[in-house]
Amino acid sequence: MKAEQGPVSEGFESNQVALTASGIQKAYPAPSGRLEVLRSIDLTVHRGSVVAIVGVSGVGKSTLLNILGTIDRPDSGSVEIRGRKVEELRERELARFRARHLGFVFQFHHLLPEFNAEENVMMPLLIGGESKTVAQTRARRALESVGLPERW
Repeated sequence: MKAEQGPVSEGFESNQVALTASGIQKAYPAPSGRLEVLRSIDLTVHRGSVVAIVGVSGVGKSTLLNILGTIDRPDSGSVEIRGRKVEELRERELARFRARHLGFVFQFHHLLPEFNAEENVMMPLLIGGESKTVAQTRARRALESVGLPERW
């Protein structure tokens, strides 16, 4: 597995760290004992950069992304996002932090079929406590920014 970091986007200082992972380790039980998936992974991502995590199937890419995205916790090591050590957060605080500061685009998206695109984009904002007006404005901006303004 390899992490590749692209150039920093314009408008951001390259010295601003968005995420740091130090000594990340994760293992799972296996019939033959423990299967070590991640061993001492260190990663620093600067604000505005684009990072690709690449590797063959089964090397731990999804496990690493789940840990960096706070969906799973490492067996050992530390993840710091926006200056917060996520391992210090209790589950409820972590869920709130994740909802406010992280976003995911999964390989297999799961849009709610009974809602249109605008409503699907609004949903996390509404769950997070935003008003319908604010959620709708932000959803429309987001759809416009990815070339889908006609999906309102």
